[in-house]
This record gives sequence, structure tokens and C-alpha cells, in this order.
Amino acid sequence: MSAPASSHLIATALFVSEGDQVIPTELSRGPWDPRNCHGGPVCAILARAVETCPDDSDTDWQVARLSVDIERPVPVGEPLSVAVAIERPGRTVSLVGAELRHGDRLVARVRALRIRRVAIPVPTGSALDTPVVGLESPGQGRRERVTGLMGDLVAYHSHACEHRFTRGGWLEPGPCAMWTRLTVAVVDGEEPTGLQRLAAAADFGSGVSAVLPLDRYTFINADISIHLVRPSTGPWIGLSSRSWFGEDGAGLAETELVDSIGRVGRSVQSLVVDRRRSP
Repeated sequence: MSAPASSHLIATALFVSEGDQVIPTELSRGPWDPRNCHGGPVCAILARAVETCPDDSDTDWQVARLSVDIERPVPVGEPLSVAVAIERPGRTVSLVGAELRHGDRLVARVRALRIRRVAIPVPTGSALDTPVVGLESPGQGRRERVTGLMGDLVAYHSHACEHRFTRGGWLEPGPCAMWTRLTVAVVDGEEPTGLQRLAAAADFGSGVSAVLPLDRYTFINADISIHLVRPSTGPWIGLSSRSWFGEDGAGLAETELVDSIGRVGRSVQSLVVDRRRSP
């Protein structure tokens, strides 16, 4: 199956299921190459694999960390297989691993640390339930939609999400704060979970907080590590992001993650920096 070339919105989900495989739709398209996926949908489908991993224990698990490595470009419109397994079982802590493959080629993987979920009251001020300054509510942000480097082509950042900025913007270099909401399903026919929504949003951190000009540089993230203090709630995920770039071809993006209640966690991305090649 090849990626649709039309600029008309056809799909209603980031992935369609086909037997035991999933196929990224045009709504998964990334900003650097129209043939390949954005990191957000890749993270979301791997989060789904973690959540649906068979587990015969009676433990109520919550995901405390998602560590995603993007091994190769993930092609739009091509069937992908997902394999998931418990790598380290336990009663209090366990580790789940999942792989995303295109044919025989590994394209992305995740390792998820799970912690048992049980009510343990903590002192006031310890639960990270205070709003982040500048991210009080999505209603305070301004709507901003951009087609970016893909022109009029359907893409994830421009057609599968709604964004509301409270500081900075797509084309404003430097630190950025925004709310984002996934407007389509991750997999056709399924309601996205809080973890899937958060994983889909966290990858935006490096893109919205860049200080390098897009017409001269690329800065593709090769990984993302998301640490969570509790499950996220609601459709809106807030990001307060900042990026740093060294002079040896590497960069780093850090993002504080928020929902309607308050702080949820933090994500970090390693960036591969390069000069943009002339057309």
C-alpha cells in the first residue's frame, strides 16, 4: 500500500489495522520527508502496544517511563508489524518491550517501565498538582495552524492535531509553551487513551522550541524518553519546551508535560543536527 498523494483529508486515524499489522496513514506524515512518519504517531502506536501487552498478573499497572528509539525512518502507507512482550515481570515494577518492524527491518522500539498503581496519600505540595505558569488552560492560548515544510500535503502536525500557543509559535525561535489535542484516533475505530495522547504530543517539544532556522538546518530526534508521575487525563496536553544545540552535530530538547490537573511528567529528546542540503 503506497502513501496517498492527495492533499484531501481521507483518513480518520493515524493508523489503520490490517490483520495483525498496522498501516500509517497520511495523517502520520512528518515534517522532514513526506514519505516518512512524524515521531508522535510512532510513539503513540508503541504506547498502545505497551498498554495492550498480555499480562496474566492481577496488578494494576501505570506507565512511569516510555523510552522510544527511532532506529530508521518509519514509512507512511506501508504495513508494519508490532511485537510486544514483558521483559521483566514483577509485582511492584515490571518492564515491557515492544518493536515496530517494516518487513524484517526494525524501525522503532520502546521499553516501558511500569509501577504498580495503589493509593498512597502524600503531603500537600508533593503531588505536582499546581499548574505550570503560562499553561493555565488551553482557552488562554491562541490557535495556530501551519503546514510547515510539507506545503499543502496532509501531515500529522497540521491535520491530526489542534494547537494553542501561550508562548512562542511554530515560526518563533526559542522556548515555547502550547497546548495540543489529538483530533483523530490513533488506530481506526479506537478511542485514544491518555497515555497514547500524551505520547503523541510529547514529540512536538523539539519542533516548537527550536532556535535553528528551518531553511538552513534539520534537527531530527532519534529518541524520546518520557517520565510520568501519574496517568494523564483529558484530551489536552500542555508542553513547555526548550532546546539546546551543541557545535558537534547534536542537540537536546526538554519538555515539561501538563494536563488539565497539573504536571504529569517530563520528556527529553536527543537531536541529530545537520545542515540542510540545497534543493
